[in-house]
Order: sequence, then structure tokens, then C-alpha cells
Amino acid sequence: MAKVTQIAADLALPFVEKAGCSLWDVEYVKEAGCYFLRVYIDKEGGVSINDCEAVSRPLSDALDESDPIEDSYVLEVSSAGADRVLKKPEHFNQFLGDEVEVKFYKAIDGRKSCVAVLRGYADGQLTLEENGVQFTLEKQDVAQVRLYPRFS
Repeated sequence: MAKVTQIAADLALPFVEKAGCSLWDVEYVKEAGCYFLRVYIDKEGGVSINDCEAVSRPLSDALDESDPIEDSYVLEVSSAGADRVLKKPEHFNQFLGDEVEVKFYKAIDGRKSCVAVLRGYADGQLTLEENGVQFTLEKQDVAQVRLYPRFS
């Protein structure tokens, strides 16, 4: 059987595209005893509350009709956000040259995270630049990569 996230992504995609957005990611997580199905969308110029509503209402109906999730859950449709998590190769490629915050599974050089410029992503390796020095990390050593927005 397909994963819940893949089923939800397949159901969501037509509604996301109809709203003029792209599908960034889908998560199905349990937090504080409650399940959440989170659909993250993106759009050039930013996602509005109206975009989220345009996806949420028909997607909710489609999920109710197909009933792919046994447990009760809360559906959330939101923007991927300025500090979005990068997971897929296309995410990394889209933000080459941008600052990212990288969290490690275990300390590297005494640190559990760093903020660096994303220089490359290929074959599961992440190339970063910090203070003018480039280095490469294996994806298996990286717990999370997210955009690091700076607000002035």
C-alpha cells in the first residue's frame, strides 16, 4: 500500500495546481497525541491565505471521499515558509547560493549545526561554504537543512 503522504500528495496536486501553486511537501506526523496531515504549497510572489483555502476545502472533501487515513487527523494547508525545509534534490537545486541552516545528527567539529551558503547537492552530498571555506557533508550525517532567512 502507498504511503499516506504519497496518497495525499496525489490527491492534493490537482487542487494545488488549480490554485496556481506548486506542491512543496506533504507530512503526516503525530504531535502531542494528535495526527496532522500537513500540505505545504509554494507560489512565485508568496502564498496567501486565499491560496491555502483554495486547496484546503476541495482537498478535505477529496480526502473524506477516498478515506485513505484510518486515524483521525487535522488537515493543515500552508505556505512552505521563508525558512522551509529542503528535502528533495529539486529543493536544493532551487536554492543554490542561498544561506541554509544545517543541523547534524552528531557534533561535527564540536557543533551540532551551522549556517552556511548552499553551493551544491549531488549524489546525497551537500556542499556548503562557511566563511569562505567550502566543505562537503554526506546527507546521512545531516538531520535537517532549512533556508536561513535574514531580515533587516
